[in-house]
Amino acid sequence: MDNWQSPIAPGLSWYQASVDDRPTYPALDGSKSVDVAIIGGGYTGLQAAYNLAKAGVSVALIEAEHFGDGASGRNGGQLGTGQRWWPEEAEKELGYERSKLLFAMAENAKRHLLDFATVHGIDIDYMPGQLNVSHKPGYERDYRANADIAAERYDYPHMTFMDKAETEERVGTKDYYCGVRDTGTGHIHPLKLLVGLAKVARAAGAAIHENTRATAIRREGGKIKVETAKGTLTSDRLLIATNAYIGNLEPVTSAHVMPIGSFIAATEPLDAFPHVIPGMEAVCDSRFVVRYFRKSKDNRLLFGGREVYSSKDPKDTAEAIHQQIIATYPALKAARITHAWGGNVGITLPRRPFVRQVMPGVTAIGGYSGHGVMLSNYCGKLYAEMVAGRKSELDALADLNISAFPGGHAMRKPLLFLALTWFALRDRT
Repeated sequence: MDNWQSPIAPGLSWYQASVDDRPTYPALDGSKSVDVAIIGGGYTGLQAAYNLAKAGVSVALIEAEHFGDGASGRNGGQLGTGQRWWPEEAEKELGYERSKLLFAMAENAKRHLLDFATVHGIDIDYMPGQLNVSHKPGYERDYRANADIAAERYDYPHMTFMDKAETEERVGTKDYYCGVRDTGTGHIHPLKLLVGLAKVARAAGAAIHENTRATAIRREGGKIKVETAKGTLTSDRLLIATNAYIGNLEPVTSAHVMPIGSFIAATEPLDAFPHVIPGMEAVCDSRFVVRYFRKSKDNRLLFGGREVYSSKDPKDTAEAIHQQIIATYPALKAARITHAWGGNVGITLPRRPFVRQVMPGVTAIGGYSGHGVMLSNYCGKLYAEMVAGRKSELDALADLNISAFPGGHAMRKPLLFLALTWFALRDRT
């Protein structure tokens, strides 16, 4: 699998090069009837399939490409804490009680992911720690408040403020002005989790199929029909878990979840540069067009960013990311880039997850907006609980007001390009 080139995402990732066993699964061959059908073989879909099958529900999942070709197998691997927004930001719009509920849900999601990997013996290369850092001066008050508020109002005592000197020491660069150190979270090898999750779902009795693209969804005779080239899935319920790769399959989801390109490069092992993130934490910065980076277990720097270049040529991706690495760590100018890859992240307008019944019996979940490693796994589990008739924390996300992107499908990409260009310029000032 080392040389497998995803047809939906550019470049060969270091993740796939470092996974020894990545099984393949058969395509759907003929029509099938089940209690629940799932479209999308990322974390959300596979977690839902596992938990449904474990509960005795007949379930079939189809994935258009190979498991791991989408964001679940190619992302930055950072778990983060809370939702996409800082909790004090969410409070301004949602109020304290809802903000605290969503924060607690995200903490439950973190515990679920780590417990799941432990229980099922999946080695996900977990490493503790995250550094949230400011790329501009003048944010010190906000960063100090973030750590204090997390402890005092959200029962999360794991954050501490870092002044400039500590930030420079822990990140290994003079490029940042202050930050918050979070010892209650960490980072993982995302493809190892995805591969292990698929194995667990299959062992639980879920029918999981790769290389099976859904071409249409319709209701007929009180049932939901999912059309594919090789057969039709008929079910009572359907979960759409395609996230950024929804395309034009379902219009409501497509209007609310937009794909945005994200790109990562891996360096050769940096044994000669011990000053680069000496504590091996993950790092993410305050740019709107965020830069996120971390050290792998074998001491590589995995550096990611979203910029307004959109080349599908991995050489261009490698050079663009290399320039960002050099800007952050000038001493790494000669460090060799061994892998460069990209993929799509699903975002929503308010940067909060999209959970909605888009037609009778059909639920769409996605739009994690760069904060999906732990949330997507948990949402798959919560969907299975909802199907079983249990009260679910998924209701807290379904109640959020997620507006559609303006301009319709034809205008989304041009508007996104303009927005990212503007924010990229603002980040540099």
